[in-house]
Amino acid sequence: MNAPSDPTRARAPSALYTDLSGREDTPVARGGERLSTTGRFALTARILIVNILPLALLGGGLFYLDGYRTQLINERFKLARIEAQITAEALAGATRERQDALLVQIGKEQRMRLRMFDENGALVADSFALDEPAFTFENIEDDDWEQQLARWLDTAVDAIVSAEPVPDYVEPEAQQADAWPELARAREEGLSQIGLYDWRDGSPVIAAAAPVGLNGATLLTVRNAVDITESVRSARSTLGIAVLVVLAASALLSLFLARTIVTPLRELARAAVRVRQGREREVEVPRLPQRSDEIGLLARAVSDMTGALRQRIDAVDSFAADVAHEIKNPLASLRSAIESLPRVKDPALRHELTEIATHDVRRIDRLVSEISDASRIDAEMSRATLERIDLADLVRAIIGSREHRAENQNHLIELHTRGFAAHVMGVGARLERVVENLLDNAVSFSPSDAPIEVQIDNDGECVTLTVSDHGPGIPEDAREKVFQRFHSVRPDSEDFGNHSGLGLAIARAIAEAHDGTLSAKARPDGQPGASLRLRLPSA
Repeated sequence: MNAPSDPTRARAPSALYTDLSGREDTPVARGGERLSTTGRFALTARILIVNILPLALLGGGLFYLDGYRTQLINERFKLARIEAQITAEALAGATRERQDALLVQIGKEQRMRLRMFDENGALVADSFALDEPAFTFENIEDDDWEQQLARWLDTAVDAIVSAEPVPDYVEPEAQQADAWPELARAREEGLSQIGLYDWRDGSPVIAAAAPVGLNGATLLTVRNAVDITESVRSARSTLGIAVLVVLAASALLSLFLARTIVTPLRELARAAVRVRQGREREVEVPRLPQRSDEIGLLARAVSDMTGALRQRIDAVDSFAADVAHEIKNPLASLRSAIESLPRVKDPALRHELTEIATHDVRRIDRLVSEISDASRIDAEMSRATLERIDLADLVRAIIGSREHRAENQNHLIELHTRGFAAHVMGVGARLERVVENLLDNAVSFSPSDAPIEVQIDNDGECVTLTVSDHGPGIPEDAREKVFQRFHSVRPDSEDFGNHSGLGLAIARAIAEAHDGTLSAKARPDGQPGASLRLRLPSA
C-alpha cells in the first residue's frame, strides 16, 4: 500500500529579519538590504510622540497666560478709575488741611501715591511728601536667579504672543501736570483717564487721573500692581510644574510601553534571522507564555511556524533522499539491461532484456509523474479557490467513469449515502484524485468476485467517505506505514513496479490540505478487509 507526504505544511517566514552584526535594531531584507528602524519612524519614537505631543501642546498654554494677565489689568483699570473719581469728589468739597489728610489716609489704605495739581498744572500736594511712602518700587539689582528667570520668561512670553509694548515708568523731574499724559487728557475732556506703565521688575504701574471740582484742579493716583505679576507668575509656575511632571510620567510610561513591545519583537526577529541563516539548527524561538496579549500570540505563532518550517525542511530532505533511492533501483536495472544487450546473441534473451528496459523506463516515468504531482500539491492548494462540492455526486461520476474505462476490473462498487447532503468545500480535481487512489487501492486488494463498498455519511459537522474492500486487511501496527512515501506492499499477482508507493501519501496530503484526515481502519462489520476513511468538514 501507499504512503503520505509530510503532514506538516508551512509557508516561509516573512522577508524581514534582524541583523545580528552588532546593531540590535537593523532589520535585513531577503536580499541583504538593511532597513533601519532607528530613525524618526521607529516604534519607540512613535509611541513617545503620540503620548508626549498632546502634553506639549498643553504646555503651550504657558504662553497664553498673557490673556489672564490682560484680564487682571483690565479689572484693575476699572477699579483705579472708580477710586480716582471717588477720591476727586471727596477732595472737591474739602478744606486744604482736609485734602492733605485725605491724600495721606487714602494713599496708606490703598497703597497708592496721590498727587493734586492746581488749575495751572502746578503740584499742590503729594501723599509721599506729606507722610511716609505707602509703597516702594522693587530694586532689581538685589533680585536672585529665580526672579531673574521669571522676568526672562515674562519677556519671552510677551515676544511670542506679540504683546503691545508698554512704556517704562519713569518719575518726571519736573512735577507738572503736563508731564503726565493722563492728566492732560483729563483736563481737556473733563473725565477720568487711565495709563499703563511697566516697572523694571516687570510689574505693571497703573496711573489714574481725574478732575477735582470745576476750578481745573486734577488728581493723579499711581499704584504698583505687583500682585498681578505675582498671580501670573504663580499660575505659570504651577502649570509649568504640572506639565513637566506629567511629561516625565508620560515619557517613562511610553518607554515602558515601548520596551514591552519592542524588546520581544527584537527577540523574535533575532531568532527568525538565525533560523533563516541556518546558524543554529535548534534555535529556540521565544514563546512568551507569560503574555496573553497580541505580542504573546505573535510569539507563539512564530514559534509554531518555525517548528513547522523545520519539519518541512526535514520532510523535503527526506523526500529527496527517498526519491533518489527509488529512482536509482530502476535506473540500475535499466543500465544493466542496456549494458548487457550488445553482448547477448540469443534473440529470446535479447527480447527479455528489451522488455526489462522498457518496463524500467515506464516505471521511471511513473515515478517522475507521481513525484511531480506530490511536490505540487501544497503550491496548487495555496493558489486554489475552494468550491462547494457534492461529494456523493463526485463519487458517482468517478465510479461511472472507471467502469467505462474498465478500471474496476469487474468489481462491483456499491455506493451508500446517509445523513445530510454530502456538501464540502474543496478543489474538485484534487478530491477526485483522492477518491481515485482509494478505489485503486481497494481494487488491487479485493478478490475478483468481492464487491467494494463506498459509504458516505454527513452528521452535520463532518462528511465521512469510507471505502471498504474484502482483501487481507491491514495489521493494526502497519496502518500508519501505508501512508508513508514509497511504502508499497502489493498483491503477488501484480507486476513489480506498477505502483510508485505515493498514492495514499498524496491522498492524505490532499485531505489535510482540505482540513480533513485520511486514516486506515478495520472493516466496521468485522469481516476481513480494510477500510480507508476520509473525513472532511461539512459545508
